[in-house]
Amino acid sequence: MILLKVPYAEKDEAKALGARWNPTRKCWYVPDGKDSEPFARWIAAGGAEKLDGLAAKASSSRDAHGAKPVIGSKYVELAHACNPFEECAECRPKLIESGWLEAHQAVRKLLAGL
Repeated sequence: MILLKVPYAEKDEAKALGARWNPTRKCWYVPDGKDSEPFARWIAAGGAEKLDGLAAKASSSRDAHGAKPVIGSKYVELAHACNPFEECAECRPKLIESGWLEAHQAVRKLLAGL
């Protein structure tokens, strides 16, 4: 899916071309498999935000009011869909390198003392 920045005054035109409304994100998008050329003027200048299964999960933390991504300073995007709270031999080196694992352990230690 490709997200669009459609002004309210142009919503009917975008809908007529086949754009769909995403009520969760509160924005219009081009459905997968549909040609994005007719929507070029509404696609963000920095490129479209394309989402697929894993990317959608990775970016699902959003500010409910502004629909802006909420990513903490220790955010690490993992190559596969493992659970970072459980040991994964493939992801462990990346989590250690980024400082995520150390921060996670510090929080767990803090919570254990409560």
